[in-house]
Amino acid sequence: MRCSQSRLVLIVLSLIMLAGCARRSANIDLREGNRYATGFSLYDSARYRVAVVYSPWERGAEMARYYLTCDAMDADESARMRGRTVVRVPLRRIGVTSCTHVGFLDALDAIGGLIGVCNPELVYTDLSAAKGLAEGTLNLGDAMAPDVERVVSARPDMMFVSTYAQGDATSARLEKMGVPVLYINEWMEQHPLARAEWVRLVGAFLDREAVADSVFDAVSDKYETLRGQVAQWGAENKPSIMSGQDFRGTWYVPAGNTFMGRLFHDAGAAYKYEDTMHDGSIPLTLEQAMTDFAEADVWIGVNVRSRGELARIDRQHTMFRAYRTGRVYHLMRRSKPSGAKDFWERGVVHPDEILGDIVSVLYPDSLAWEPVFIERLQ
Repeated sequence: MRCSQSRLVLIVLSLIMLAGCARRSANIDLREGNRYATGFSLYDSARYRVAVVYSPWERGAEMARYYLTCDAMDADESARMRGRTVVRVPLRRIGVTSCTHVGFLDALDAIGGLIGVCNPELVYTDLSAAKGLAEGTLNLGDAMAPDVERVVSARPDMMFVSTYAQGDATSARLEKMGVPVLYINEWMEQHPLARAEWVRLVGAFLDREAVADSVFDAVSDKYETLRGQVAQWGAENKPSIMSGQDFRGTWYVPAGNTFMGRLFHDAGAAYKYEDTMHDGSIPLTLEQAMTDFAEADVWIGVNVRSRGELARIDRQHTMFRAYRTGRVYHLMRRSKPSGAKDFWERGVVHPDEILGDIVSVLYPDSLAWEPVFIERLQ
């Protein structure tokens, strides 16, 4: 994929993912042992720790089942477990297709085991400790079409893969070439803390479950404490909020039951579509966005850094009240010129910090907060 095409795809995916998932997931029940996540479960069985990843598209269906062990298997055990995916943990050589996977590894202090990543130019986290940097295997190609030969040459113990459909061609190709695959579909979770809880699944494969539990407990406690503070401020005179921007005639906004929709609710915002509870993004025309959000107090999640740039994209952006009052914000405070954004890495593990950012711009007089991802357009 050429650079210009990659950047275009990145912009579109960023706008859609900020608005909510583009595909609708099944209404899967909360898994036993999890506090928020619906897409995986962990439990003990005989001498194995069992990890199950469920399909986001078919209720109750398993995508994969893994049997984790710290011990080598003898011949009899190998014969008994034939046909099952047995994983020797901890993984020591890991390849990833998504920058969000890097966020999980970083939270577990496991960047050293990273031997390769797709689109490394889009990774914000410091990868100087990664094995792949020293070995020359770091770049594994494009996230949507990894270079299978490079992946095989890098010799990962396991490749972390995000799937975008029930039948995933990328995973099938990797498995056909003998590369074990771990499906990580945190992006299909709707609750911010459900996405963060996937750090527990990654921790199991690194034999760092206690660390992962500690990380997640701290994040969820901070998130829920802040959410509770906001709730105590009352429901009167909530600041109104809007999201996204026009892109080639379509303006994607989050439904209420999406990652950003939940964040808006928990941050104490008044949001036009908070009661629209399906789990996908809502495509609007510019005219409809004007009708819905012309008088919104705060505008969050634009993909530009200045109001002048926003005006050059479309002069009609200047007609929104939030633009005129200067209360427009992007989420690229921690980013690089290459397009890397820490929002997709640290943010996936730390929705508490995203929540704090949003609360701080909605209620600047009520919360003392040092911005992490959010920044006001100049």
